[in-house]
Amino acid sequence: MKYKKTAAILIAVLVAAALCCAPAFASAGGTGVADVVEKTWKDAAGQIKTVVNNVVFPALDMILAIAFFGKVGLAYFDYKKHGQFEWAGPVILFACLVFVLTAPLYIWTIAGL
Repeated sequence: MKYKKTAAILIAVLVAAALCCAPAFASAGGTGVADVVEKTWKDAAGQIKTVVNNVVFPALDMILAIAFFGKVGLAYFDYKKHGQFEWAGPVILFACLVFVLTAPLYIWTIAGL
């Protein structure tokens, strides 16, 4: 009896969902999904570029700058303690910081925008 009730509720929910759903087609002109995706990308590319240039790259720059200066400070304290300055960490973070600072100049050429 419990299985019949559960099955009836499940069927009712599925029928209600089927009645509420509308079919979605790629486009009315008969083109494929790839054309619609390319058109959407072309329409949104300018907005994506603006957001990445104004939000993502500055956030990455800030995070890398904080990590770089923190690592330089820790390397200095290690130098004071052990007498040997460890260059690897600060150099890697500095290279990453320079890479991200200059990325907006060339990344959009690589991405084709």
